Order: sequence, then C-alpha cells, then structure tokens
Amino acid sequence: MAITRRLALGTLGAGLASPFVAAQPAWPSRPVAMVVPYAPGGGTDIFARAVAEGMREAIGQPVVVENRAGANGVVGAEYVQRAPADGHMLMVATGAHVINRYAMPNIPFDPVKDFTPVSMLSGYPLVLAAHGGQPYSDIAGLIAAARAKPGSIAFGSTEAATSYAGNSFARQAGIQLIEVPYRGSGPQLNDLVAGHVPLAVTSTVAVLQHVASGAVRVLAVTSARRSALLPRVPTMAEAGLPGYEFNGWYGMYGPPGLPPAIAQRIFAAVQASLARPAIGQRLAELGADLATLGPAEFGPFLERDNRRWAEAAAAGLISTAN
Repeated sequence: MAITRRLALGTLGAGLASPFVAAQPAWPSRPVAMVVPYAPGGGTDIFARAVAEGMREAIGQPVVVENRAGANGVVGAEYVQRAPADGHMLMVATGAHVINRYAMPNIPFDPVKDFTPVSMLSGYPLVLAAHGGQPYSDIAGLIAAARAKPGSIAFGSTEAATSYAGNSFARQAGIQLIEVPYRGSGPQLNDLVAGHVPLAVTSTVAVLQHVASGAVRVLAVTSARRSALLPRVPTMAEAGLPGYEFNGWYGMYGPPGLPPAIAQRIFAAVQASLARPAIGQRLAELGADLATLGPAEFGPFLERDNRRWAEAAAAGLISTAN
C-alpha cells in the first residue's frame, strides 16, 4: 500500500480528533516502549529505531526502543504479551515470531492469538552471505565445497525464519551445513565479518553496511526477484535452486486486548513516521519495501502465515529446537 505524508498525517490527525477516539483511554499519555526481542545492531533493531524516531514527532512523546533478546525472540515477546493493553508497550518482530510456535516446543503463548496485530511494517528479502575471505564466490562454489567436505561449513542464524531459510537451502542443494544460532544479527554479523563463521542468513537491512567494504560477499537473495540494492546478486532460483523463494517481514504488535481505536492510532503514527522523507529513504536504501498493512489487514495475514507454517511443520520442513 502506498504511503503519502499527507494521507498518513491526515489519518493520524483524524484519529486524534474523532469523538469516538476521545472516549478511549488516553494514548499516548507517557513515553512509549518499543521492544525488539533480538540483540542490538541487527536488521530489526535498525528498522525499529528508524520507525521510533519518526513516531516521536507524530505523537509528541518519546518512543524508546528496548532490546530484550533471548530464546529466538520469545523472551521479549512474553514481556510484551504480559504488559498492560494501553498502547504504551509495543513490539517489532520478524516473521519468526509466528514460526516459533512450530520451531520451539512449549513456548508460553500463542504468537497469533495472544497479541494484538498493529501493522505489517515491511517485507524484505533474506540473503545468504559469506565472509569475504572464503574460497567460494557463488552458490555453485559453496555447494561444491560443502560436498567435498560434508559438515565442514557452518552458517549463522538468528531466529526461526533465518534458520528455516538456511536449512531449506541446504536440503534443496543436497548438502550438509552446520547451523550456529545467534541472539540477533548484530552479533551474527560481527562474527561473519571477523571470519568466525563462514556463512550467515540475514536480511538486506542488516548486511548492506558490510558489503561495500568487501568484508562480506552476498551469494544469493532468497526472493523471487533480484534486489534493486544488489542487482548483480542472483536469486537462489537463478543460482541453481529452482522454486526456492523466501521473504522476511517486520510486524508491530501490542499486548492482547489492545483497544482497536488505539491500535488504529498507533498504525497512523507508523504511517506518519514512514512518510517522513528522511525515514522512508533511509529504510528503502536498506532494502525495506515499506508495504504496510493496518490492524484489519495484518490480522488475516498472520492467520494465513500461521497456516503456512503449520503445513511446513507437518511436512517436516521446520527443525524443532530442544
């Protein structure tokens, strides 16, 4: 959905002026906390901080990003799930939030039913990136190296989505890769740049800052089309894995029971933030497509995504963490 500054600010202003909204609990009446359930410095953290910067101006209150990493995002999500449903505690997470239900047994909540959908913020392709000093420079070279020495090459993952993308690649390529889990793409990419791990599955938002220096080489993107930011990098399908496609996304949630009027006002503030030229351009330059959905559309999207991963889990395509 296209966003214009006039539309976004108009929607926010209309929400603030509406007699119906005025009857709801005041929002915002104090600073808003935006929880990122992953470590600082990763793609979600970068994205959330940019959105928070724009929202501060839109709502006239501080929007403070809090990193609460642990258990592939479950620690931070549980913290938000237990917060008061007044709009002053939000979460920005990747699509892994939905997949966790199938990748991690006994998580203490239902990722779809136990949160209020506020906004789909952006989609983005994932990438398979290699340390710049590795001997392989493309997917064919990587596959050849992995077949020559099975189990000798590792890839870093950060949560269920990057885990699924990396393991799906290995299965389809017929190779064995060792997965190394990280608490976020910040520490994951630090190890990739330092050469402590040879491969990483991550987002364009997180990796682009390391590509120009040559420290990291992107071997392929997981989307059906090439990224405009990496036009010379092939898709997985172009690199020899027909039918391979996977896209990540960022979403914003509130605790269960968040009043619909407040969820709509938060979404209007998100749109106003992304409509700011400096914010929108910064995120677009990192590979975010900014195709937002509001609460009414994001809820059904999550239900469809949940069914997709239920089917994937039933087919044995999601590794279960112990």
